[in-house]
Order: sequence, then structure tokens, then C-alpha cells
Amino acid sequence: MPEQDYYEVLGVSRNATEEELKRAYRRLARELHPDASAGAPDEAKVERFKLVNRAFETLKDPERRRRYDMFGADGERAGDPFGGFTAGAGLGDIFDAFFGGSPFGARTAGRRAGPPQGENVEAVLDLDFAEAVLGTEREVTVRAGVVCEACSGTGARAGTTPVTCSTCGGAGELRRVRQSLLGQMVTSSPCPRCGGTGEEITTPCPECKGQGRRLEERSYNVEVPAGVDDGSTLRLSGRGAAGARGGPPGDLYLHLRVRPHPKLVRDGYDLRTVLEATMAQAALGAQLKVETIEGPEEVTLPAGCQSGYELRLRGRGVPHLQRRGRGDLVITVAVRTPTELSPAQEELLRRFAAERHEEVAPPDSAGFAGRIRSAFK
Repeated sequence: MPEQDYYEVLGVSRNATEEELKRAYRRLARELHPDASAGAPDEAKVERFKLVNRAFETLKDPERRRRYDMFGADGERAGDPFGGFTAGAGLGDIFDAFFGGSPFGARTAGRRAGPPQGENVEAVLDLDFAEAVLGTEREVTVRAGVVCEACSGTGARAGTTPVTCSTCGGAGELRRVRQSLLGQMVTSSPCPRCGGTGEEITTPCPECKGQGRRLEERSYNVEVPAGVDDGSTLRLSGRGAAGARGGPPGDLYLHLRVRPHPKLVRDGYDLRTVLEATMAQAALGAQLKVETIEGPEEVTLPAGCQSGYELRLRGRGVPHLQRRGRGDLVITVAVRTPTELSPAQEELLRRFAAERHEEVAPPDSAGFAGRIRSAFK
């Protein structure tokens, strides 16, 4: 009898994804599983179920799928001494996809789930603009569960110890075994009495009520790396809430909120600022002070620069996170036009425009003459 195409067996295309394979397998397994039929198992249905298992086992593994696509079932099995179908680890993966656990037990015998991990804690850390750019060290206070000192985190009253769980016998889980044509199937779930720890407390600690932790405020010194931005999040491993009854701690997540700078604006890893210059300074050049992240600094404004002209100070911007170097400080020149001129200043500008043959608006004769008369009073 010719070998059936595994893709056709599962009802998927040859470029099906892993998730599509799992969905197809779950659907067929529900339909064909021997335990789903009332009365005596249908032999044809059993054989079909085995074929579906074999197809899924082959196609879910990238290397076996590659061999199958190249050489078919015979070529795929050539690289597998068990002929492509194993009753051990491979079948465990199949039932993990369908039932959420291995038919041989979700955990190795004797291994407990252990106390649960503590909760993650979130907090907001406000930073000045310079602190975010250059980095800083800050103290952060959070309220979270900490290990109870009275019982050292066990949850049991001083002088007593937790005892083996009477429900699961210390396994931390409850198992259910049933027979099928494929052998024993074992499903497991955490023990509801001990929560998967395998132990129960008969005499709880009066300080923490058997939890092994108490809610307190704790302060940490946090090193904020240079170059962080507004909206960034820092993760501090193990600084969250302590786990109940000796469980590992969670993490602390600090959400950064950066206050704006009065003169500087961040643009990626560059900083930008505006440098105001008078018409004369822009025309003749000048030495002017500009605000940088490290403080005021003098820069040279070249003669004849226009409004919008950019100066760039290399390496004076934001440090790159997790690598060397910094961005630049980009300075944009804004030329101020003089206003409220005195009569003498207006006369100088008109003479200047005449020298350059530039057309300007005529003076307000009444206003101009009045200002001239005022000048000689």
C-alpha cells in the first residue's frame, strides 16, 4: 500500500507553519482519539490516529520535515533508528501540543514546582534633562513584599517547619492516569492545597500569616545609564516583590519621565539649540556664548551667516546606549532684526542701504521730521 502524504493526512499545505500544524493535529486528535468513541475502539480509526501522530511528529521537527520533503517517508525514517515514531520523548511533544502536558507526566517524578515567583513592581522615576543625557545615580523607594524576618521566608512560626502536603504527598501536583491503546496517559495539575510547593504549613507565622513575606518600603540606589530617553524603562532583576514562602523575587521596572530643558531639545542622539544673533553680529561675525549640556560655551559665528545657518559641535550630544560615542550639538542661528530704532540708527541704516543700492520703504515724513526736531531740542 503506498505511503500517504503527511501533508494530506493533516489536511495542510506544504508550506504550513508550526502553528497551523498544531491546529490541524488538535482537530484530528479530538476526532480520532480512541477514548472519544463509545464502546469498542474502531481499528480503522486507531490506525488513522497513529498515522496522524506519525505525520505530526515528522512535520513539526524542522530537520525531519526537511528530510521528508526531499526523500519522502522512507528517506525521513532513514535518519531515525526508530522509524519516525517513538513512544517516548516524541510522543510527549505530541501530547504537549494537544493536552498541554506529556503523557508521561508534566514533571519528572520527585520534582516540585516550588514556591511561585514574586510579582513584578513598577514605579516612575523623574529625571532632569541633563541626568538623562549624562547619566546619574538616584535613590528609588518602592512598596513591595519583602522576606519576613520572623520566619526567614518559610511562612511557618519560629521553631516549626512546613510539613509534607497531605494531599499530594509532597509531589506538588496531582496526577490522573488512564489507559488507552497507546498505553498509559498521565495528566497533571498543581496541587490546590499546597499551590505546587509540596509542603503545607500547620502553624503559620503570626507576622506574615504564613505568606513568608510582608509589605514594606524598600529603597534602592539605581544607576541610570547615560543616554536614556523620556518613556524608557529600566529593568532591575530581583528588585521586585519577594516570592511567597521563599519563592524567587520578581523584577522592578522603572519608567523614566524626563523634564524638558529650557534651551536644548533632543533629536535622537543629537541635541539642538537656537543661538540668537544681531544683524551686525551675523554680518561681521562674533564670539557668542551658547548653552550646552555641560554648561555655557563660546562659539565663533562666521561673518555673513544667515538666519537658519547651522553650527555643529561634534561629540557634544547624547551618549550612545551600550556603545561608545556621542551625538552632536546642532546650533541653529536666528538673526534678530532691530526694532524701535532711534533717529540716528535709522539714518545710519538708510545710508547703509543707499550705499548698497537697496530699496527700502520711504520714511514717514511727519514722524521722521518730528523725530529729527526732537533730537535737536
